[in-house]
Amino acid sequence: MALLLLFFILPLSISASGPGDAFIGVNIGLDISDMPGPTEIVALLKAQSIQHVRLYDADRALLRALAKTGIRVTVSVPNDQLLGIGQSNATAANWVTRNVIAHIPATNITAICVGSEVLTTLPNAAPILVSAINFIHSALVAANLDQEIKVSSPHSSSIILDSFPPSQAFFNRTWNPVMVPMLKFLQSTGSYLMLNVYPYYDYQQANDAIPLDYALFRPLPPNKEAVDSNTLLHYTNVFDAVVDAAYFAMLDLNFTNIPIMVTESGWPSKGDSSEPDATVDNANTYNSNLIRHVLNNTGTPKHPGIAVSTYIYELYNEDLRTGPFSEKNWGLFYANGEPVYTLHLTGAGNIFANDTTNQTFCVAKSNADPKMLQAALDWACGPGKVDCSPLLQGQTCYEPDNVVAHSTYAFNAYYQKMDKSPGSCDFKGVASITTTDPSHGSCIFPGSHGRKGTRINGTSLAPSNSTSSSCLSQYYYNGGFFTSSLGLVVLFLFAVM
Repeated sequence: MALLLLFFILPLSISASGPGDAFIGVNIGLDISDMPGPTEIVALLKAQSIQHVRLYDADRALLRALAKTGIRVTVSVPNDQLLGIGQSNATAANWVTRNVIAHIPATNITAICVGSEVLTTLPNAAPILVSAINFIHSALVAANLDQEIKVSSPHSSSIILDSFPPSQAFFNRTWNPVMVPMLKFLQSTGSYLMLNVYPYYDYQQANDAIPLDYALFRPLPPNKEAVDSNTLLHYTNVFDAVVDAAYFAMLDLNFTNIPIMVTESGWPSKGDSSEPDATVDNANTYNSNLIRHVLNNTGTPKHPGIAVSTYIYELYNEDLRTGPFSEKNWGLFYANGEPVYTLHLTGAGNIFANDTTNQTFCVAKSNADPKMLQAALDWACGPGKVDCSPLLQGQTCYEPDNVVAHSTYAFNAYYQKMDKSPGSCDFKGVASITTTDPSHGSCIFPGSHGRKGTRINGTSLAPSNSTSSSCLSQYYYNGGFFTSSLGLVVLFLFAVM
């Protein structure tokens, strides 16, 4: 299993090609015990062609290292400095002088986040949040920088109540005295509503009401898409539903022309026992699909084609963060610059045309009921018309000789045969999709690129609707061995003769 972490990431060229295009950025947190130096951080950003970053402060050394790189930088007023800035125009002006004016134009600072999730994490500072925003903006106006540098404050999506269907969403009324003047400011200055969107938490807290595929941007059959009964808009993922809920919440307060920027979104690659869905595969799937979705300028069902630029949370795993174990494992990279997993980005446009690693496989769930696995295995090797001969004793995929391993081979063969169509990796809930190639040793799984395996042709081997099986292709698993029904037929014919 340790080998699964020896991944590499292809260059992340995530700059937009035009003024109306969405971009992907990354957040850079610094709660790391073995923190890489500013030059190392910038070297990684350049190597991955990352063109947009968000800092949680205005670290001087990092801002200096970012000088003359062209990377577009968002700096932040930390929450612990918010009260002072919100109570004093002079304090705000000094902050802008030290942390913005001192670094431009060499460092390309394009936005300032004033606080982060203030309404939900520091509610006692809520009354001065809009004042702080206005004071920071006034300092930019005085320096003639207000057209180049936008000001806003990121919010948790939890401030949106009744968020599905999106059309009935509204902001928590408690915060209307803050939200209304803030939205007026954003509208008058042409800035963004900044929103942190975490489908991982929505899925985790939904108690199975939200399908995992819906949270991960995986394809859904039309009958499983979520439909807003008021607008009849169809939603294929949680991310779009949350963004549209924010649009409708603004509409509820009579604001219709404020764009949304997602300042944080991601998925943890590891968690504790209470976080079984914090896995490398799920993190890879979510972030890869998110990047494609954003860069394709898909927009949302309410505003198709309208850019929703997004910052991935986050560049590095932060091992010093407190809380659940997953809090330490949101990064794309370890502190030493090694990638946590390979992003699979084929389909994101020409920018990622060199990525040929976009492979997915279907595997049996290790904790599934063995009887259900057995039944699904029998179906795949029977009515599903999968060639299970490699699972016979003495063949390349016989070992390890257990129902989970054999089911994984059969499930994946069917999934690849069906061209990875929606619903072809379910098997009554005992299978799941992974981006990790399950091939091992001389056992090469169908769909494994760059190996000696052969991809199964999905047209010639289409499954039959009949419950009877083809005796040329069916192998039944029973207690660790397979019996070829073809062999039984041959014995029967000899007996008759």
